[in-house]
Amino acid sequence: MFNKIRNWRIRRIVARHPIAESLWRDALQRCGPARRLGASDQATLRVLATLFLESKSLEPTKGLQLDDADRVLLAAHACIPILKLGLDWYDGWHSVIVYPDVFVPRRPKVDAAGVVHQTNTVMAGEAWGRGPVIVSWADVLNAGKKPGHNVVIHEMAHKLDMLNGDANGFPPLHRRMDRRVWTQVFSSAWDRLQDEQRNGADLPIDPYALESPAEFFAVASEQFFEAPATLRQHLPDVYRQLEQFYRQHPF
Repeated sequence: MFNKIRNWRIRRIVARHPIAESLWRDALQRCGPARRLGASDQATLRVLATLFLESKSLEPTKGLQLDDADRVLLAAHACIPILKLGLDWYDGWHSVIVYPDVFVPRRPKVDAAGVVHQTNTVMAGEAWGRGPVIVSWADVLNAGKKPGHNVVIHEMAHKLDMLNGDANGFPPLHRRMDRRVWTQVFSSAWDRLQDEQRNGADLPIDPYALESPAEFFAVASEQFFEAPATLRQHLPDVYRQLEQFYRQHPF
């Protein structure tokens, strides 16, 4: 009975708030991972994007204006990771705050000597526990232009990672996935990439992945959807774990 009611509500939302065909085709043209999907998966993504727009508040700041096409594009990017998981994986938070460009959040930080400093880190995106996702619109528009980069997917990966606590590169795995294998695969890849970086080699993934296990998972997720062939070639075991987690085969 619950599933019948839930499915009825979904059909009702989609019927009452459909994404116009012209807006959806525009989003597919501008979102590489969505464009590469088959017709059935594109239809599923369209439903998820519709539900996302109805359940999340997109909040432009600093004078930024987002039109309907922009909002559909952002929703398409955001729903790529949950295509086979469902919108329930984004429960517990409500807002996407969109800056025109990179932003510099000012936060106090206490050093080892107990002195309080203000951080001045330039950021393209951020995800807060049960709070909002924050992204730079300029970086949303540049998704895929630098191979493997997608700020929306990156931040949504953090949100998935946080479903079982702090972001640590260990999202809640599905029943048939092996926690030990996940740990071994990501740890081994991390160690190898650190060795390559120390030796001055060009990495097959954005070096920002080595900032922390959480960033490794988020950056690998970006590449999984934006440049899957590269990830599968250079980090095949990581690719296979992400295939199992996202339940998708983008390559």
